[in-house]
Amino acid sequence: MADKIGFIGLGRMGKPMAANLVKKGFSLVVHDLNPTAVKDLVAMGAQSASVPDMARDCRIIVTMLPSSVEVEQTALGENGIFAHAQPGSILMDMSTIDPLATDRLAQKAAAKGLTMVDAPVGRLAEHADRGESLFMVGASDADMAHVQPLLNAMGTTTHHCGPVGTGGRTKLVNNYLAVTLTQVNAEALALSQRFGLDITKTLQVLLGTSATNGQLRMNFANKVLLGDTSPGFTIDLAHKDMSLVIAAAHASKVPMPVAAAVHESYSLARASDHGSLDFSGMADVLCGLAGIDKPRVPKGWTPG
Repeated sequence: MADKIGFIGLGRMGKPMAANLVKKGFSLVVHDLNPTAVKDLVAMGAQSASVPDMARDCRIIVTMLPSSVEVEQTALGENGIFAHAQPGSILMDMSTIDPLATDRLAQKAAAKGLTMVDAPVGRLAEHADRGESLFMVGASDADMAHVQPLLNAMGTTTHHCGPVGTGGRTKLVNNYLAVTLTQVNAEALALSQRFGLDITKTLQVLLGTSATNGQLRMNFANKVLLGDTSPGFTIDLAHKDMSLVIAAAHASKVPMPVAAAVHESYSLARASDHGSLDFSGMADVLCGLAGIDKPRVPKGWTPG
């Protein structure tokens, strides 16, 4: 753990991931546009540095950023990672971005004597808080060996999906299902409330049949059904990921009509100023549109 590790992007997911690296004894150097997030990590024992200084000093640099735009700017700009990193350094991007952007970055890294790993994150922000994230990794075997200790410190489950680019593509498949199930759950709960059904009895049925799903059991039960729509993963980010799914599907000539419909439902939620809600809040959005009482479970209720 003697080598310094760089970490760029201390948002809702990145900050707890970086914190877990510090807690596990890694020598961490951090950078973010939010000075408060940086200050919090420094208070835990991390160092703060500019991107060029970090690139010069760190063998592995992690990015956890909102989109392809920020990742490419951070890697490729005049003051970016690739312009200052030492040969043999690894960029491990853990963001959810366009797979074609990952391909471009991998090619440009190779031209500089660097390597690229894509390792997007599965599970929710609450899992990142506890160091229980899941990672989908695209990397060479050699790079995988270098980054595995970091992944072990930030999560509990790692899947080496194949060479660079496979991690992000696996993440899009995963997020397509997660975001679509959230939309389906929201519609089902809105319908149940219009029918006047008891929410807990309806949930007992849904969670006991093949209709059940992880979003309903974990995210809905811990978020919107308790009246908590503070963001773990926002509607805005869900919309962004569905945009990536559709673009990647078009590039690969795969028709995805359900994805298109779900994407537009999230577009409607964003147009109604609900983009900052947790994506489980789609249940509240749909009930609001239909004039239905929001689905809520009694205090202390658990899925069982």
